[in-house]
Amino acid sequence: MFETGITIVGNVVTDPIHRRVGDQEVVRFRVASNSRRRTAEGTWEPGNSLFVTVNCWGRVVPGACTGLVKGDPVIVVGHVYTSEYEDRDGNRRSSVEVRATSVGPDLARCVARIDRGRQSDQQATDTADDPDRGVGGDADDDADVDTAGESSGDAALTLTA
Repeated sequence: MFETGITIVGNVVTDPIHRRVGDQEVVRFRVASNSRRRTAEGTWEPGNSLFVTVNCWGRVVPGACTGLVKGDPVIVVGHVYTSEYEDRDGNRRSSVEVRATSVGPDLARCVARIDRGRQSDQQATDTADDPDRGVGGDADDDADVDTAGESSGDAALTLTA
């Protein structure tokens, strides 16, 4: 199956909906990506907007359902596909959706802190000893996160990784 990769930078425009499909969980929300362009006079004018439905499965579910709310600036990485359906009038329709492989905050537009959750002592030791995994953290570092932005233009975002 051919899958087209896509990265979308935008804002969450609906509250994420967490539900079960069979024995799996999914989180679904919509993202708007707005463009703008510079005019010949040097001012900015709004361009087109792209609205995309994002579906998070598997390992992406816990972070998406606990860390995202409407209005958050995000970067979504995944694969684009179309979903076909019939509307109430019986017309055949299709929509573009993204099956997310990764969702995170857009750090150019918000302040974020990562709450890694509790790790066992063995996991913390393994992380500290593995140079590819980065610097190890304290296994008891499970502080609550409250990241209010310092300026009025900053958004706050809490993640669980």
